[in-house]
Amino acid sequence: MTKILTGGVGKAEVTETVKKLGLDGIEITVSNDMDAAMKLRGGQADYFLGTCHTGAGASLGVLVGLLGKPACHTFGRSVPTEDEVNALLAEGKKVFGFAIDQIDVIAPLMARAIAARG
Repeated sequence: MTKILTGGVGKAEVTETVKKLGLDGIEITVSNDMDAAMKLRGGQADYFLGTCHTGAGASLGVLVGLLGKPACHTFGRSVPTEDEVNALLAEGKKVFGFAIDQIDVIAPLMARAIAARG
């Protein structure tokens, strides 16, 4: 089971959006930055999806600080392609930030890509 944690201002909406997809092998839970960082570091979670108004700062600040920039990626205001998401996952990125007005597009894209990785 792949465990995804959500944080930031749109954490409940991201969680609800992903749950509605009904993807096998995905467990998604509302969290917060500090708890998520500790769970990711301890192997109790696999990914973090964070949201803020711009997708570029507050969505990942604590996680970048505690896990390091190589584990994190922010989409900011852009909407990635499926290939871009898959490439980031293949690079080992575990923490992703995006803007709250992109939840309906990016959250399903991320969840499907993560689920496909098993």
